[in-house]
Amino acid sequence: MKQLPQLDDVATDQQTGGLAASLVIDRVTASRLGIAPSTIDSTLYDAYGQRQISTMYTQLNQYHVILETAPDSQQSPGKLQDLYIQTNTSAGGSGPGASSSFASSGSSSAGSNATTTTVAYTPSAATLSAPTNAIKSGVGATSTASTANAATTTAASNAVPLSAFTHLEQVTEPLSINHQGQFPAVTVSFNLAPDAALGGAITAIEKAQKDLNMPASVQHGFQGTAASFEGSLSNEGLLILAALAAVYIVLGILYESFIHPITILSTLPSAGVGALLALIIFKQDLSVVAIIGIILLIGIVKKNGIMMVDFAMEGEREHGKNATDAIYDACLLRFRPIMMTTMAALLAGIPLAVGQGMGSELRRPLGIAMVGGLLLSQVLTLYTTPVIYIFFDRIGHRFSRAPQTIDPGIQSLPAEEV
Repeated sequence: MKQLPQLDDVATDQQTGGLAASLVIDRVTASRLGIAPSTIDSTLYDAYGQRQISTMYTQLNQYHVILETAPDSQQSPGKLQDLYIQTNTSAGGSGPGASSSFASSGSSSAGSNATTTTVAYTPSAATLSAPTNAIKSGVGATSTASTANAATTTAASNAVPLSAFTHLEQVTEPLSINHQGQFPAVTVSFNLAPDAALGGAITAIEKAQKDLNMPASVQHGFQGTAASFEGSLSNEGLLILAALAAVYIVLGILYESFIHPITILSTLPSAGVGALLALIIFKQDLSVVAIIGIILLIGIVKKNGIMMVDFAMEGEREHGKNATDAIYDACLLRFRPIMMTTMAALLAGIPLAVGQGMGSELRRPLGIAMVGGLLLSQVLTLYTTPVIYIFFDRIGHRFSRAPQTIDPGIQSLPAEEV
């Protein structure tokens, strides 16, 4: 995101500079020595996980007995190499003792890493020779007797140093993990670069996110101003439809007709197409300000149709003209006021479209949408509105014309006697 020209001051709350020690297990060597990964986990939990091994009860209180290493063995990761791991008896032993699993052979007095039988290993291997003080008496040197064969063994000879099959690696980990809801989240903040719009920045971010091909488990979303911007764009279609419905109702009440409000609204598509073409040519986004410009065009452009339709309907009703003659006279007489009002609005939008300075990137889409919509609509509506008026007028007369019947008992009187 720092490479996007639309963004500036990109920062994140993800802090991955924390140091951590990772214990890497050589699984091949551990398996050869008869040590299962669960044995290593249990031993490390005995040493550093505060395992509760017993509860002491008194007359008033009860006390939990916790198993852990000495405090001086918890000061450095290097102390991990002083630990010794008991081998798993099921790895290479034979007899009744070898058939028992590791989980079922643990001793409650010494933790989950105590074993009851020895494992077959090579006596000459130096890694299997634990020092005499590796496991204290009573902690790992318990002895048990089997009823099947009275073989007594000690677990001290089965201790393998942790350094024989593991090593430490220095890695980095996050210092803190933030959450949004129930999921871990990372926040990336940014400012807009000079002469950059928020809509263009959001489009660039979404394109960069698609190029990363992130898995489905990783989701992204905007917060703050960007989220409000997206929310406003999601309702722009309903906003335009509501404006058109309001205009249609007002015009229908004004002209007492269901047909001619559609004639007036027919001037709006050309204005919308012109505004969109102008935004595309000048590489502007359809932002909230551009939507405001399109809604503004609804009020400016439809006055062309209102001037022509109003004069044509008056000619039909007051002077008895047909639709063709009425709309023709309306175009001739209303041409000058249409041009005056259109040029006034167009010239007012040019400073918004070409202006420079502070905040000009916010006002520019408004001016471009106004100028483009007015230019195209002015050229087209002078030709399309008369045609649509005549077409809808014929449709209106066809559906509203009722068959007239004359009563044979009534005869028309001469004009002199009326």
